[in-house]
Amino acid sequence: MASGGAPLPGATHWATKVELTISCENLMDMDVFSKSDPLCALYINTTGSHWYEFGRTEMILNCLNPKFAKKFVVDYFFEAVQKMKFCVYDIDNDTYDLGDDDFLGEFECTLGQIVSNRQMTRSLLLKDKRPAGHGTITICAEEITDTRVANFEVSGRRLDKKFLWWSDPFLELYKQTETGWQLAHRTEVVNNNVNPVWRPFRISLRSLCGGEVERPIKLDKGCVCVCVCVCVYMHHSGRPHLKVDCYDNHESGAHDLIGSFKATLAEMQMGTHVSPAEFECITPKKMKKKNYKNSGVICIKNCQVVKEYTFLDYIMGGCQINFTIAIDFTGSNGDPSSPQSLHYINPEGYNEYLSAIWAVGNVVQDYNSTKMFPVFGFGAQLPSTLQVSHEFPINFNPANPFCAGIEGVVQAYRQCLPRLKLWGPTNFSPIINHVACFARQALRQNIASQYFVLLIITDGVITDMDQTRTAIVEASRLPMSIIIVGVGGADFSEMEFLDSDDKLLSSPRGDVASRDIVQFVPFRDFQGNNMALAQSVLAELPDQVASFFNSCNLKPPSTLAGSEPS
Repeated sequence: MASGGAPLPGATHWATKVELTISCENLMDMDVFSKSDPLCALYINTTGSHWYEFGRTEMILNCLNPKFAKKFVVDYFFEAVQKMKFCVYDIDNDTYDLGDDDFLGEFECTLGQIVSNRQMTRSLLLKDKRPAGHGTITICAEEITDTRVANFEVSGRRLDKKFLWWSDPFLELYKQTETGWQLAHRTEVVNNNVNPVWRPFRISLRSLCGGEVERPIKLDKGCVCVCVCVCVYMHHSGRPHLKVDCYDNHESGAHDLIGSFKATLAEMQMGTHVSPAEFECITPKKMKKKNYKNSGVICIKNCQVVKEYTFLDYIMGGCQINFTIAIDFTGSNGDPSSPQSLHYINPEGYNEYLSAIWAVGNVVQDYNSTKMFPVFGFGAQLPSTLQVSHEFPINFNPANPFCAGIEGVVQAYRQCLPRLKLWGPTNFSPIINHVACFARQALRQNIASQYFVLLIITDGVITDMDQTRTAIVEASRLPMSIIIVGVGGADFSEMEFLDSDDKLLSSPRGDVASRDIVQFVPFRDFQGNNMALAQSVLAELPDQVASFFNSCNLKPPSTLAGSEPS
């Protein structure tokens, strides 16, 4: 176990369930003596040109403006480009095969486009891409989830001393499942303290108690490192309980149990800062002792159930993802005219830099209505001044560094490459601070309307590591995430250090990041599989967006106008 804290639960990225409702208007009338009998089939693209049928709506007799009752429920992954095709047919017979039915038109898009629009109406097209008459299709997206969470403020009092005069306590909260206890939350470790105060934390009601506030909770306390665990515990009455364990942390992972207790979430909600709800931590082994009372007390100062907005709530509510790209033009990449250079564009028109841009950009661009992306380079001598710059627009227009779509990014990259002299060193902090400046301005508006994503593509070791650490720690308090893709065969161990999955990054001065905002992957691990690359680097982004805005108590923009998202 890493020094300084209890191990974090393994991150599991669940799909979000999205319900799609389909309707059409002004469909072509293919029947002679009656109107068309439409049905909509949904096809999902897997690889290349291969599509498979996901499902069908019901058929509606004699209707050119159908509103289908059957809905499609699909798994939504932010980190993947999920291509979909909606095909509308006029059903003429009882066979399942749609090939012998009249084709009324189709519409192709990505699931990301649907959820970012929330409701979209588009023209139907024939197979040859001509308009299918005046026919249109409308797709509405709605997320399926219980988004309530419980916010906790918890402290301990007079916990057992497990090592000389102190313990290092942390808490674990569990719920009971059919296969056993399932960890719902683990707090941080409070070192050398038998009267710990843990940082406020939140747990979804689904994870904590299946949404049932009256379920009892069992709390256990451990030693050396006190850890509170909430687990669902089945009482003899048949009612499931939550279990909370308090542990004393050991770097070896052999944590000592301080104690446990059981309570319902409703009982915990009785606690206030003035009058906390208090629960005795009991160690079963000590109960045989004659004068044993407890192993300390856990105090619930606040337990409030609130609605937590999801990533889709923010996207559907009007939040825009602002995507910035930073490209490494340092000399270690090699002469771009040489086939050995990482910037060498092969006869097929690609290199690792372009592949990373396409892979990540194709996903993120669906979440910005303008499709305009600022792109910067660093580590090169500029043609005008021959001075090395670590923050220059690759279109050489400081007043307007934006490129139109990912295609515009690729074009600007190709055009700037022959004009640059690759140099060095490899400094990240200038471009991080540049994007952080805009994120800071957006946060001052006190509205969840903008979130910033910085993609850094680099080949080497960071030169300004101390400044970069400081910049990342400061950016962790802003609506901002950083994706780093390492190209080539260099040693990227320092990049892994910045991607602090196990322990929050700290600056040289000791300031600790408020959250993990860096995701690093080496391009070589994906062997040209751009879809897998995008999934890997973007998998954490939805949670980063939602958790940041929720922690700031910022609602989706549309809710401020009186329209609550689904």
